[in-house]
Amino acid sequence: MDKELTIRYQEYESQMELAVAERELLQRAVEATEGAYAPYSSFHVGAALRLKDGSVVVGSNQENVAYPSGLCAERTALFAASAQRPDCRDYVALAIVGRDAEGRLCEASPCGACRQVLAEYEHVQGHPLRVICFLDGGRVRVFPAVADLLPFSFSF
Repeated sequence: MDKELTIRYQEYESQMELAVAERELLQRAVEATEGAYAPYSSFHVGAALRLKDGSVVVGSNQENVAYPSGLCAERTALFAASAQRPDCRDYVALAIVGRDAEGRLCEASPCGACRQVLAEYEHVQGHPLRVICFLDGGRVRVFPAVADLLPFSFSF
């Protein structure tokens, strides 16, 4: 039997169309790109995770010559939040921004491993985690839930 899968997302021509809190989260992700260690790919990624209490934890990609020993920005932010704030493991939104070798902002989207990790945290907290991705040209794509990014995630 054939079935069809539909995912939900919104796309905006400008981040100015987003709520102020989401624009601020994107800006924190932009700032987080400065902390990236990316001597091999020259692709700097920043992520900013807003917790339910309003605080923000940032992460950036960290590469290593012994690939795949590095870690993506999304997991860096999520794991840092979980380790630093075990009392507040309730996440609202994650913004992701890329910066190319010339320093220009560019599109970034979670890899498969990050999607799986995000899906687990979303499942455990019992409510959606919004994912906000910067796109080329200043556009923005927003997924209302990680389940829209990874509909058939591995689960327990």
